[in-house]
Amino acid sequence: MRMIAAGAVVVNDAVVTDPKAKVAEGDAIAITVEEAAEVETRPEAIPLEILHEDDDLIVVNKPAGMVVHPAPGSPSGTLVNALLHHFGGELSGVGGEKRPGIVHRIDKDTSGLLVVAKSDRAHHGLAAQFADHSMERAYQALCHGVPDPADPRLRGSKGVSFEGAVLKITTQLARHKTDRQRQAVVFTGGRHAVTRVKVLEAFGNVALVSCRLETGRTHQIRVHMAHVGHALIGDPVYGGRRKVAEKAPGGAAMNAFSRQALHAATLGFVHPVSQEYLRFEAPLPDDLRALISEITHHHP
Repeated sequence: MRMIAAGAVVVNDAVVTDPKAKVAEGDAIAITVEEAAEVETRPEAIPLEILHEDDDLIVVNKPAGMVVHPAPGSPSGTLVNALLHHFGGELSGVGGEKRPGIVHRIDKDTSGLLVVAKSDRAHHGLAAQFADHSMERAYQALCHGVPDPADPRLRGSKGVSFEGAVLKITTQLARHKTDRQRQAVVFTGGRHAVTRVKVLEAFGNVALVSCRLETGRTHQIRVHMAHVGHALIGDPVYGGRRKVAEKAPGGAAMNAFSRQALHAATLGFVHPVSQEYLRFEAPLPDDLRALISEITHHHP
């Protein structure tokens, strides 16, 4: 429609302006497609919390609100912009270009640990560990309700099993049929996804959980937790606009929390060059700690 309005569609040498115009067999149709504009990534002096850096890789603790990689909607202010400035030209080329190698991402509004390659050899080595799911990744999240192995509703949910007290969610994930920005649980097609969930602490009708990723699909924890009826607090996409009674402990703070309460807390992997096992932990950020404090204020 937009291309027709822009005069980019020509049938038999005549520009088409009516989107309902019919075409017949043998018509010559020409469509002019503009080249996608390249997003030029510029270094930007954005502060970074760096937990580890060597010649091959860097581990950062990303704040919530920061996009990992530039895209047409967010060409600046990203982690990559910050890294380019930090490296100041000392970056060895990944794929022949001077750019950091993003081997995994976390959502804009998820905080926590991310490893980024600085060299080709690190990029290949880290990517291989993501592909074979050997990288250790654990997230901490605040969810609605407390997942309980004795809950018949939970036990009866498709894709749910228990390993002792650990809730295991195994489904396929695919793009949502009508909303392309979302992921959806499916049981045929899609991509295999496994999340293990353990309750760390319960605060009334809210739980602090640890979620371990066996696979790393887009929005995996958020979709899986919503699927089993324990959506993350603040999740604008999968939380089902869930509201807590304002009078409930921390209710107002939970309703006002404007990002998914999700933090990439643990990251462990084999250094692709030294072969040393590296493991990092990032404590819960201030906003999540403040939210827990609001909730526990009424739950000593």
